[in-house]
Amino acid sequence: MLEVKGIRKSFGDLEVLKGVDLHVDKGDVVAILGPSGSGKTTLLRCINFLETADEGTLTFDGETHAMSRMSRKDIAALRKKTAFVFQSFNLFLNKTALENVTEGLIVARKMEKARAEDIGRRALDKVGMGDRYDHYPHQLSGGQQQRVAIARALATNPEIIFFDEPTSALDPELIGEVLEVMRELAKEGMTMLVVTHEMNFARNVSNKVIFMEQGVVVESGASKEFFENPGEERTREFLKMVAGERGCH
Repeated sequence: MLEVKGIRKSFGDLEVLKGVDLHVDKGDVVAILGPSGSGKTTLLRCINFLETADEGTLTFDGETHAMSRMSRKDIAALRKKTAFVFQSFNLFLNKTALENVTEGLIVARKMEKARAEDIGRRALDKVGMGDRYDHYPHQLSGGQQQRVAIARALATNPEIIFFDEPTSALDPELIGEVLEVMRELAKEGMTMLVVTHEMNFARNVSNKVIFMEQGVVVESGASKEFFENPGEERTREFLKMVAGERGCH
């Protein structure tokens, strides 16, 4: 469904991605793990063309593109089939939860307002925000704001959703409600590519894991195998460190 090969990306003299390959099948939930500064977020942003890769190819729905020179039209077509959930929610502060979900449908997709609102309400219901249609972001907790952001992603009926550390800006007690929504989406077969520090999610919800460090993929494979029998010494060190930091259940 989605395959990227040989992604390279530098910012000035700093090479952040050093030839990364990635493969996602329909229905996969792929967790991208690694220490801070390993290139995880840059990889996700390059795949969705929020950053332009210096090298690499992207194949999506059978079409292959050179990532460094993809046309605006092709990027727009790709984005119509994908959605991105940001770490910092990226909601419009002057719009209600429902308006945040419908804005893209009405403005970018030229959908009539009544239909957009019907889709928006259903998306908010799905993430447990059915009683908050008319609330503004400042009236919502961080977890609720992130659930609105996920509803906004769902409303576009994407083939794949990219999540960039969706819980890292949240207070610990609010993380669970967002992960629960993602867990339900995974059960329903939504394809997801998730940059995360949440080891329980990676272990119990994702079916594939990619472990990155210093711009390369150190190890990738089935989640169960990755956690129970990692093949690389560096992976074992990372898992030990994370378990020590937060107690891995």
